[in-house]
Amino acid sequence: MNTRHPLRVVAAVLAAAVLLLGALIGMELSATALAPQTGDLPMADDATVARGAYLARAGNCVACHTARGGEPYAGGHPIRTPYGTLVGGNLTPDRETGLGNWSPQAFRRALHEGISRDGRLLYPAFPYAHTTRLSDADADALYAYLRSVPAVAQANEAHDLRFPYNTPVALALWRLLNFEPGRQMEDATRSAEWNRGAYLTEGVAHCAACHSPRDALGGTGLALAGGLMPDGRWYAPSLLDPAEAGVQDWPASRIAALLKNGSIDSATVMGPMAEVVFHGTSHLDEADLQAIATYLRELPAQPARRPDFEHADEGLMRLGAKVYEQHCADCHGAQGQGAPGAYLPLAGNRAVLAGSAVNTIQAILSGGFSPATAGNPQPYGMPPFRTILSDTEVAAVASFIRQSWGNRADPVSSLDVQRVR
Repeated sequence: MNTRHPLRVVAAVLAAAVLLLGALIGMELSATALAPQTGDLPMADDATVARGAYLARAGNCVACHTARGGEPYAGGHPIRTPYGTLVGGNLTPDRETGLGNWSPQAFRRALHEGISRDGRLLYPAFPYAHTTRLSDADADALYAYLRSVPAVAQANEAHDLRFPYNTPVALALWRLLNFEPGRQMEDATRSAEWNRGAYLTEGVAHCAACHSPRDALGGTGLALAGGLMPDGRWYAPSLLDPAEAGVQDWPASRIAALLKNGSIDSATVMGPMAEVVFHGTSHLDEADLQAIATYLRELPAQPARRPDFEHADEGLMRLGAKVYEQHCADCHGAQGQGAPGAYLPLAGNRAVLAGSAVNTIQAILSGGFSPATAGNPQPYGMPPFRTILSDTEVAAVASFIRQSWGNRADPVSSLDVQRVR
């Protein structure tokens, strides 16, 4: 039997596939540099600058583009990922180190296509997979606002990524698999309010950047289905699953109030979401908060599949009960009932019962602090126990909380705590 012909066909197909992939990668890497902005552009009108400032708040841009203790938007904030560390760039209008020599067209291309002024591909920690949805008018408003902030001469720090993630070819391949430029399209079957909420949530607010799972190559799975933050230290719960952070059965007014105030009755935000509320959603107007709430309410409910419940070891539960009585019961109650208006209930708490125990562990280690907002100016906080409790004690009390008062969630191990600590 002659097998040469089929083998030649397979080899030819593989060669063609390699050539095609190489051509596509080459096209991704072929962006040209845009000319620097020369001379001074006329300042935008106050309404456009204010619009840009509002959008920057909605996107919480300051968080990734401001170093701890640094000047706003001057860059230097490290973003730790499984592939290494990325560093937020300088967005101030300094000509040497910031965006001072960027034209409106160059800025628009960065938001819509993920390409720097000099033609380099941008890493997707800059959420251009979401800002690509922005209208040209909103992109120009953001540009006008950033040109209005004080210029800061602060050189951009180099990213520190491992091989091969630090190569242009790897970035081009990621884009081929995960990025398609395109503006937000209105859904004619939905209300104007829903469409506005979709535009904000999917675009400038880029909620799916955190609330979505990631594969081994950094690609996004089912949007808004929940996932670990890039550094693995917090879990952004699913907005599709009513057992996690899905709000399909909440009234829109309650969702809007949580985004505005950061804390309502038995729900509060903490960790990275507290920062989002503090810098961002607490400053949005009521109409936009209602629009986002309308969009989130109408997301399709998709409960996650969870494995069979595993009971914690009796010794671990006894230790957990002891730690809880000593450190937790005074605030959260002997039955995990909490205290209305002050301390959250733990019995039936969705964050406690989430499939991932990361947030429960992180709250014990680092404390729980909701944002100070106009509607919640003096929030109660929970102190950190990082230096007080061992990994075994944290695992024990977390397991006790997740399996008491009717709670049914898997136990936590010392190794789980080590990974978060």
